[in-house]
Amino acid sequence: MRTGMIARKLGMSRVFTDDGRHVPVTVLQIEDNQVVAQRTAESHGYTAVQVGATPAKVKHLTKSVRGQFAKAGIEPKRRLVEFRVTEDALVPVGAKLAASHFVAGQTVDVTGTSKGKGFAGAMKRHNFGGMRASHGVSVSHRAHGSTGNSQDPGRVFKGKKMAGHMGDTKVTTQNLEVVETDADQGLILVRGAVPGAKNSYVLVNDAVKGRLPEDAPFPAGLIDDGAGAADEAPAEVADDAAPAAAEDAAPEATEPQAGDDAGAGDGAADETADAADGDDENKET
Repeated sequence: MRTGMIARKLGMSRVFTDDGRHVPVTVLQIEDNQVVAQRTAESHGYTAVQVGATPAKVKHLTKSVRGQFAKAGIEPKRRLVEFRVTEDALVPVGAKLAASHFVAGQTVDVTGTSKGKGFAGAMKRHNFGGMRASHGVSVSHRAHGSTGNSQDPGRVFKGKKMAGHMGDTKVTTQNLEVVETDADQGLILVRGAVPGAKNSYVLVNDAVKGRLPEDAPFPAGLIDDGAGAADEAPAEVADDAAPAAAEDAAPEATEPQAGDDAGAGDGAADETADAADGDDENKET
């Protein structure tokens, strides 16, 4: 089981096929997906990778979160999601995921927050058929009907389909087809109903009910394997997470140059010789 990716829903477009037909697609953009941490069975009891997306400003993060990114040695991310994976599909920390992680023709499951519809009636919310819009029903033809019970139990059961808040909930749409991917621009074109509004985040995973194509990269499609990411920690994050190294460093001693030493020695020798000549002249006098 491979890791998933975090994408942003841009909107809809269409793709023309070779025979002239057009396929309606939803455009999903991959914004700097990078592995931030790993979860192993030995340390955490399960296997997963933590993926971050969309660069974030350091001032918008708490000190503990800044320390987490500083430990990983990567730029701070606005969105963090854990994806369950198998042990053979673990991706190293710092590795950047590419849109080529998914291939054309495979099916994916997309999870997002559906659009909020506010307070809706039973017909719109639960697709009720309604009552007869004729004589005798009056203005109740769109009502959901009776909801109560007899004296026993004398209450409305939980989960009864009634009018109420509709939308704005977590929704997963399964078996959507990947029509095309663009690794250079970080785009995934998906055919089907992708939940969520424009510019909202969605999670894209391999379809649970589908089979992974043989040409799909394993363990993941990568732009960068993340080697050396920990050695290049962001300057702003490192300053907040660790004390300045300048306080621990000792001041360097200033050493005289060789030319200065030689000149000073010659001058001292000349003064000594002049003093000795003066003493000899005084003795002779």
